[in-house]
Amino acid sequence: MDGKIITNNEEFFLKNKQGELEFTLLAEGIRKLGLLWVLIQNGTLLNGSILCWDEPEANLNPKLMRIVVEILLELQRIGVQIFISTHDYVVLKEFDLQTKNTDKVLFHSLYRNRGEIEIASTENYLNISPYEVTK
Repeated sequence: MDGKIITNNEEFFLKNKQGELEFTLLAEGIRKLGLLWVLIQNGTLLNGSILCWDEPEANLNPKLMRIVVEILLELQRIGVQIFISTHDYVVLKEFDLQTKNTDKVLFHSLYRNRGEIEIASTENYLNISPYEVTK
C-alpha cells in the first residue's frame, strides 16, 4: 500500500510520502487491504475470531490476489475462521496453489435441485460441482 493506515478523529487515512490521504479518496481495493491490516494490527483477528469477506477480488488489482490469499491462509493457520464468497477462478486456483496439507480449507458450492437450494462441499477445488439438477 506504500504507507501505513492511521486514524485521526475516528477517520482512517493512508499516510505515505505524499501525506495523509482520506480513505474515501483511495481506491476500493486499497481500502480493503488497509482495513484488513487494521484488523490484524489492532488484534481483532485472533485465534477463535471469524472473518467474513464477500468477493475479496472485487476492485482489487489481480496481482494483489496472491498476497491476499497468502494473508488469509496465514490467518487460518493461527486459528481465524474465514468465510469468503467468490465466483473467481483465479481466487480458487490461488488457494489451490498455496494451500498446505495441514491447512483446513473447504470449498462449498450452492446450487438448486428441483427448486431447493442445496450445498456440495469438497476439500479439492477441482471437485467443486456448481450444477443445477432440473429433474
